[in-house]
Amino acid sequence: MKLTSEGIRDRKAWEQADIALPEYDVASVTEQARRAPRWVHFGIGNIFRIFLGGIADRLLAQGELDCGVTCVETFDYDVVDQIYAPYDNLALSVILHGDGTVDRRVLGCFGEALKAQHANAADWNRLKEIFCAPSLQLISFTITEKGYALERADGTYFDYVQADIENGPQQVSGAMAVVTAMLWERYQNGAQPLALVSMDNCSQNGRKLRESVMTMTREWRKRGYVDDGFAAYVDDETRVAFLWTMIDKITPRPSEKIARELTEAGVEDMQPVVTSKRTYIAPYANAEGPQYLVVEDRFPNGRPAFEKAGVYMTDRETVEKSERMKVTVCLNPVHTALGPYGCVLGYDLFADEMRDPDMLKLGKLVSYGEGMRVVPDPGILSPKAFLDECIYDRFPNPYLGDTCQRLCTDSSQGLGVRFGVTVRSYVERYGSAKELVGIPLAIAGWLRYLLGVDDEGNTYGLAPDPLVPKMQEQLAGIVIGEPESLKDQLRWILSNENVFFINLYEAGIGEQIEQIFREEIAGPGAVRRTVQKYLAQVKKINEETGGWERA
Repeated sequence: MKLTSEGIRDRKAWEQADIALPEYDVASVTEQARRAPRWVHFGIGNIFRIFLGGIADRLLAQGELDCGVTCVETFDYDVVDQIYAPYDNLALSVILHGDGTVDRRVLGCFGEALKAQHANAADWNRLKEIFCAPSLQLISFTITEKGYALERADGTYFDYVQADIENGPQQVSGAMAVVTAMLWERYQNGAQPLALVSMDNCSQNGRKLRESVMTMTREWRKRGYVDDGFAAYVDDETRVAFLWTMIDKITPRPSEKIARELTEAGVEDMQPVVTSKRTYIAPYANAEGPQYLVVEDRFPNGRPAFEKAGVYMTDRETVEKSERMKVTVCLNPVHTALGPYGCVLGYDLFADEMRDPDMLKLGKLVSYGEGMRVVPDPGILSPKAFLDECIYDRFPNPYLGDTCQRLCTDSSQGLGVRFGVTVRSYVERYGSAKELVGIPLAIAGWLRYLLGVDDEGNTYGLAPDPLVPKMQEQLAGIVIGEPESLKDQLRWILSNENVFFINLYEAGIGEQIEQIFREEIAGPGAVRRTVQKYLAQVKKINEETGGWERA
């Protein structure tokens, strides 16, 4: 069996392999996407394919959506050439449940796949056509938090951003410049309304997207590339709306085990690939079953019936509370606290680390014990129930194959949201964050992870993270086994409000983190002993109230 338009004609073979096929005419929805596009998505990797693709697939099957999603890649063009084109834009969804059962389905909802590359004239002109279409309702994004960043930590533009600013709309490379250039095309061809919807896992994602687009607009206006009318169009949220969302679905890299199982089931050419830009992707995507998408319901040109596919449609305040609940307390802080420690303590799979009593206690302390005291309640979701599902069902799922190293990817980009927001809340409520234990342990563990040496003295590679070179430069001179080698190397990091949203020394925990780190570099086994020492200070974690007490 081949995952192609021709290959899925043999429905009986796919059914015998226990793989469901689309319940709609794939050719028809593909043609409709070309004729009257409604939904464009930027960033067409794993989370998009299995989560948002799954939503589109469900709406198509219900008759609530009449065309496929236009897939646009702004960063890694190999994804289009190696994963979309050879498979006629089809994808395999593999849902891994905690009880060992698996749901496999072919998704036929991807109408066309384009490279947002001005040098590729055919795709670039096609993208312009799509953005000019009156039928277009929304542009969604999963380009990771760093995809919206225009500036370095010192406030200067990245080189490629500066080039995009100087070159103007016709010769752009970065995602934000591409989006702004396409909005310019839409403005010049009727200025139809549109919703831009960031679905990336970052705080106030819609605000980040808006700020970046407005920055590009202002810079181009200064240079005469766009006019005042365009600036007013982009700035008017009744015409160009930048919506906020909360998204949640654990989606690991494609599993080799699943590739083997699909091959054994008779599906050909299922091997994952690693592109030239280090994207890990495959003809299939594997993920857990639970998923949450909360979207601000403010679409100026209409929208698909997302609520019919389990999406929470609500107001911005509720989205923000849902996002804060998830990324500052219930899910991401646990990932960011335990991922680095998992690498240092020799764990590969996160599910295995969750069976470590010390790590489980640390995860509970950071979330139930410390975060829950200041968590906002979104109303549509229960923070307690959400966290319970994470700790007891989702994180321990042994079939998911999520790795500790994946959880460390781009960690520096999320430390402010995942820990800094809670630290700041403690300072605002109690005058200081000195009573915290779990979050200081987590931050010290991340710094210890950056040394690239585990608790037994073995080296390991670090996950991709744009600030790793700078952080390692700051940590120079620190030697494991020589705690006296720690002098003031951590001060730049822990006082950096660009990283943590707050100066941790002024918050009352900077020196505490330094001391924990000093103990963790004492020698082999020091990380485990230090974690146990500080966890022993916590007598009780009351999961019902989120309260905790020192021993």
